[in-house]
Amino acid sequence: MRRILAHPRHAVVPPGERRVRIAADQDIVEARRLARELAARLGFTASDATVIATAVSELARNIVEYAAPGEVLIRPVVNGSLRGLLLKASDGGPGIPDIAMAMRDGFSTAGRLGLGLPGVRRLMDEFEIVSDPERGTTVTARKWLIPPP
Repeated sequence: MRRILAHPRHAVVPPGERRVRIAADQDIVEARRLARELAARLGFTASDATVIATAVSELARNIVEYAAPGEVLIRPVVNGSLRGLLLKASDGGPGIPDIAMAMRDGFSTAGRLGLGLPGVRRLMDEFEIVSDPERGTTVTARKWLIPPP
């Protein structure tokens, strides 16, 4: 099992969890819509809601391309005085053989731009990926709501 961990946090879960089964392109659209709606409801700016929706799109697209079916979980989280949104994309696919390589900008096994996982890591405040050939891949990312000054 390979793992990349950045800024781990333990958080409690307030109500509002959404789960979307990901198997086709229309599921990506639904996951993106739900993420944007929940982000807006939690008080994220329109710009941050777009960032979150983009991260969900990238994670869900990876499931469709490499490991469908899978699932995207979108839920509010609280950690002390911090409030935010958690994204968790999981699948039972073949796993990622080389996570370090997959996290490099420009790397793609599908002939695309190779910005998916590295892009999600940059867009979100926290990012973790766990991949195992026997259990699939789970990517967890969080975006924290920064209160206005």
